[in-house]
Amino acid sequence: MIAEIEKYIEIQNNIDEILKNSPFKMSYIIEKSGIKKPTFFKKLKEKRFTPEELLVISKTIEPQWKNETKEEILESLKQAEIDIRNGNTTPGDIVMESMRKRIEKYKEDALRNI
Repeated sequence: MIAEIEKYIEIQNNIDEILKNSPFKMSYIIEKSGIKKPTFFKKLKEKRFTPEELLVISKTIEPQWKNETKEEILESLKQAEIDIRNGNTTPGDIVMESMRKRIEKYKEDALRNI
């Protein structure tokens, strides 16, 4: 647990550099954080983001890859190229229909939770 707390403190103390080195524009990060721009910059200057805010920012600038290593991701991409060459793909209309159903389910679940 100490290591996690130390990592949190390190992130909090270096958040300005982390964001500066991010491939995303600051305006995008601010938008996704849900924090008003002046408040965001004040928190950035003072390095006073809450743990929840840092989590949202982290998820924005560092998308999850199912905790895969770089090597695993590259191997997965190579396998995808092989699948495409061999015709092991799913037609776009089937993918779109699947996505529509998932979105509808999320909407229904969200409405139930209101």
